[in-house]
Amino acid sequence: MIRVLIVDDDRSLCELLDARLSRRGCVATCRTSASEAFELLEHKQFDVLVTDLNMSEMNGLELCERVVQNRPEIPVVVMTAHGSLDTAIEAIRVGAFDFVTKPFEIDDLRLALERAVNHRQLKEEVKRLRSRLPESQPFPFVEGLGTSPAMKIVFEFLKKVVHLDSSSVLLAGESGTGKGVIARALHDHGPRKDRPFVAVNCAAVPEPLLESELFGHAKGSFTDAKTDRRGLFQQAHTGTLFLDEIGELPLQLQPKLLRALQERTVRPVGSDTEIPFDVRIIAATNRDLQAAVADKTFREDLFYRINVFHIDLPPLRSRAGDVLLYAQEFVEQYASSIGKAVTGLSPNAAEKLLAYAWPGNIRELQNAMERAVAFTSHEQITVEDLPEQVRNYRTSHVLLASDDPAELVTLEEVERRYIAKVLDVAGGNKTLAAQILGVDRRTLYRKFDPSAGSGRAAGHRSRSDLKLT
Repeated sequence: MIRVLIVDDDRSLCELLDARLSRRGCVATCRTSASEAFELLEHKQFDVLVTDLNMSEMNGLELCERVVQNRPEIPVVVMTAHGSLDTAIEAIRVGAFDFVTKPFEIDDLRLALERAVNHRQLKEEVKRLRSRLPESQPFPFVEGLGTSPAMKIVFEFLKKVVHLDSSSVLLAGESGTGKGVIARALHDHGPRKDRPFVAVNCAAVPEPLLESELFGHAKGSFTDAKTDRRGLFQQAHTGTLFLDEIGELPLQLQPKLLRALQERTVRPVGSDTEIPFDVRIIAATNRDLQAAVADKTFREDLFYRINVFHIDLPPLRSRAGDVLLYAQEFVEQYASSIGKAVTGLSPNAAEKLLAYAWPGNIRELQNAMERAVAFTSHEQITVEDLPEQVRNYRTSHVLLASDDPAELVTLEEVERRYIAKVLDVAGGNKTLAAQILGVDRRTLYRKFDPSAGSGRAAGHRSRSDLKLT
């Protein structure tokens, strides 16, 4: 039920709008002067104000200015006669949300009111998120990772494993979902917090150098080995070793890593000496390691060794409630770093952020906000400041028939969208989704994301696993 205040010095028009809006789910209150309306606003709550521009005494433009200054939470929709478009645009400049041109259909006005109310709700949500950010963390040691139901489940599981520093943790999820942040938080708030945290991206180090990087090497073991070098296992001794993108570890190196984890010793390249180490292993992957095991591209015994505790991090599209929280945090961070007075998001920009699918997850959102802060000339991020793909994004619908060739999609795209829908209905459970679709998990992943090799999120479910996506 929308509570609307109508202001127009034409009493008959007020009564007509009252009657017609009442039949369309609105509770209307009418006033025939701007001063009476403003006085009423001081002690009564309304969701939206509708005002005519051309009125005696105080005109609608002045009323709009006063409402924006004194009651900024109430959106204003202005009515203007045909030919007064310049005046309507001026009203928008002083803060009106929208305008309708007389004569108009009542349904057009009702739609404008609904949009205005949605705008207000988004604005209030942005404000609420900003005010509650410091106190709303369900898992205090991971600040800024969200308050959505999916992330609250993650936090609850993290509370249980953070102090179990002798057991390995496998973090699975799409690229950009925060696996590195979680890994660092597990270290910083666990028993080893005062000891080294060493990270390596297994996909970023050239294959011939990765063994030496992990285990070290002895002087003279190869041409450029002019001195002994401590490997990352030794550097992380008594602390945490984070093996990022472990799914990209070369197959021939996997037995050596398995042996190190089992024996808790490493043998540097070119050396006969076994060096003991004491580290907590946290690994991360954006691949489906269970499918990789089935494909013989990842060793099963190594998989079980690193998969003692398994945590799936949900993609950003599954935690839409966190999008504005992340965006606000990034805006403040980048505005502060470059000394720019940008305070947050406009409601229209927030709408665009919520509608977008974010295939690049938090990393993509972070980049978008950095760009927006750099480009904006306003105190708030506007739609025009957002990347083109976010501004122009439209929710896709599978169409079986259409008169518009632009709306038609390929058979491959229809299949991909249907698989995405089944995954959504199955709560992200790939095993259940595969059963519904009548395919195995590897086929499901290949069809849903053929460019990502063996998968994005580890699918194995041991007794200590936690299904989050």
